[in-house]
Amino acid sequence: MAKYDYDYFVIGAGSGGVRSSRIASGHGAKVGIAEEHRVGGTCVIRGCVPKKLLVIGSHFAEDLEDAARFGWNIEGKSFDWNCLRDNLLADVDRLEEAYKNTLSSHDVALHEARATLEDAHTLNVGGRTITADKILIATGSRPGQLDCPGGDLAITSNDVFHLDRLPERVVIAGGGYIATEFAGIFNELGVDVTVVQRSDRILRGYDHSVVERLMHISTIKGIQFKYNSPFAKVERQDDDNLLITTENGEELEADLLLAAIGRPANVDGLGLEALGIEQKRNGAIKVDEGSRTNIDNIFAVGDVTDRVQLTPVAIREGHALADTLFGGKPWTVDHGCVPSAVFSHPPIASVGLTEGEARNTLGGVDVYTSDFRAMKNVLADRNERALYKLVVDSATGRLVGAHMIGPDAPEIMQGLAIAVKAGLTKQQIDETVAIHPTMAEEIVLMR
Repeated sequence: MAKYDYDYFVIGAGSGGVRSSRIASGHGAKVGIAEEHRVGGTCVIRGCVPKKLLVIGSHFAEDLEDAARFGWNIEGKSFDWNCLRDNLLADVDRLEEAYKNTLSSHDVALHEARATLEDAHTLNVGGRTITADKILIATGSRPGQLDCPGGDLAITSNDVFHLDRLPERVVIAGGGYIATEFAGIFNELGVDVTVVQRSDRILRGYDHSVVERLMHISTIKGIQFKYNSPFAKVERQDDDNLLITTENGEELEADLLLAAIGRPANVDGLGLEALGIEQKRNGAIKVDEGSRTNIDNIFAVGDVTDRVQLTPVAIREGHALADTLFGGKPWTVDHGCVPSAVFSHPPIASVGLTEGEARNTLGGVDVYTSDFRAMKNVLADRNERALYKLVVDSATGRLVGAHMIGPDAPEIMQGLAIAVKAGLTKQQIDETVAIHPTMAEEIVLMR
């Protein structure tokens, strides 16, 4: 008779949890997984996927405007928010079913209920006691809340996908990628957008010159930015109007306030304290490079560990853990040199060291840039310039960072990230023949 109900039990059916559970099952483990909300987690249900669909949908505003310069005359064009929203939500439903089918086809038992820890091998899953030899916590993160009087009047990124109608004026609190992306989406859809940031810049961690380019373009498009402006209070003036007061005494009126101020680990009520599972100061679960907590049989991957809060990282962490525990193929994830993107308008993409980081750590650095207008923008008479930057270690000639802003930057960056990860040299890039005419050819033409 089996000592435990499951060899492996996963709390949270997001990207990391689903990958880890199905890989473990493929190695022969008996696996269960619990999800209290919807299968697919933040990325699929209320994050990357629906957000990217909004980015695509909103960009048609520019595409339709530019079409006239390419000979296309579109009479009577208009936008229907309900159509985009409903089609987006229908696609989310489709993806959730696909994730459920993936679990079922890999013999992973799905428990659609909240799971909490009672001891190192025992869980309460929707009121039912379940035991497991090994337990994975993959509960992700949640949107941060505004900590000021009236802060509960703000919505979060979770709520944007369910709006009954578009607001006329939106204030966005925050300066990270989520705030920046939704600022671009709302602006493209004709909403008056103001971004309010408590510090002196947006997108910390991204290359300064690339962020400056985005700021310049965004300001021309009509997005307003307020810096060093922590929120003092939020008041409702009537059913459709909010009055926002900053600590500087400035007052802003809006129909909608969106809080995009970070994503703390989703750990409340899990039972970590009772088991003595160590946490960081911000609440995230402490783990070693193998995703192991201080309790030998309990592990954690993804946003809940606050290592790198990106879906592909969570997936790799979950996969590595399952291979290590049940597949006889131990490996760990390298959290260095992880590429990322901001799906702003236009988008930003980055990998490796920024110019500032490289100068601080390497000393001698060569920087190559290309500042140009994409062919489409030239004919469309859109004065919007792309900027590509390569950061090279002058001692070795090795490419240590790449940063860009411009149309399709994330698509271009994926290939370039391989070059940075592999430690290719600037000479090897120069020796690569360009694909012409493309924007990506600028990468191999910088001299």
